[in-house]
Amino acid sequence: MSTARKRSGRLSAAVLGAGLIGVDLAAKIMRSRSLDCRLVVARDDDTPGLRHAARLGLPTATGGLQSLVDATDPFDVVFDATSAVSHAEHAERLKPFGTMLVDLTPSKVGRMVVPTVNGADVLEHGDINMISCGGQASIPILHAIARRHRIDYVEVVATAASLSVGRSTRLNLDEYIETTQDAVREFTGVKDVKAILNVSPAKPPATFRVAMSVLGQELTAESVRAAVTTATESVRAFAGGFQVTACVVDDGKALIAIEVTSSGDRIPRYAGNLDIINSAALHVAELYAAAHLPTAGAVMS
Repeated sequence: MSTARKRSGRLSAAVLGAGLIGVDLAAKIMRSRSLDCRLVVARDDDTPGLRHAARLGLPTATGGLQSLVDATDPFDVVFDATSAVSHAEHAERLKPFGTMLVDLTPSKVGRMVVPTVNGADVLEHGDINMISCGGQASIPILHAIARRHRIDYVEVVATAASLSVGRSTRLNLDEYIETTQDAVREFTGVKDVKAILNVSPAKPPATFRVAMSVLGQELTAESVRAAVTTATESVRAFAGGFQVTACVVDDGKALIAIEVTSSGDRIPRYAGNLDIINSAALHVAELYAAAHLPTAGAVMS
């Protein structure tokens, strides 16, 4: 049992990476009843996000992954908010500590999880991949439609404000596209999938939105809207800013548009791309905590 859990009755958590995603995630963890944010880590003490975390009263470190490896008490849960290229090394080095790793990069190293589709998988895997913001926003709806209809083609177009897209995401654009496409294929069974990410420089900044085009068999307005409504209600249970703005079905084609606004933690309301992936990551970590609090700190099999 970890010392941190003895002190707080919650699982100890650390955030690796102090960019836009990492800092917002740390703020969200601070409100959790089952997770205790014990450390926010970056590689440079001049990182603005790290200074912000310190102002929130959170412990910080600048040794990168080594800060976690050298910790006296291993962390129960680590959120990796760095880069897709780095995640494989992080997973390998943290594996001996029995840490649950929640990966917010599009690395495809661990088990891809969408909370409302296969959230229970977090109980069986020690490395969970959150895919991408576009994947978390679109897959619940696409999966629900695909369960009712034969789908031949899916196109997902995500638009995010430039100010909400950090350096790591910009470096991972190719991985973002590939991982989102692979995840849509896996969770819908559709082979012909195209994903696009638009980074918008518009002023005022554009609210995060995702447009989904679906070509399929016997699509009806009643059936598609029922699937979309059910999926939306499930997502809104942990991401309240998720809303459908359009759902049109005509002649074998469905167009569904959604917008996601931030809950207003440490990011602006238009940055729903950060909010949706962080809210999903926190949700699956809390599912894990609910099942493992009695044995916190134990090495997972």
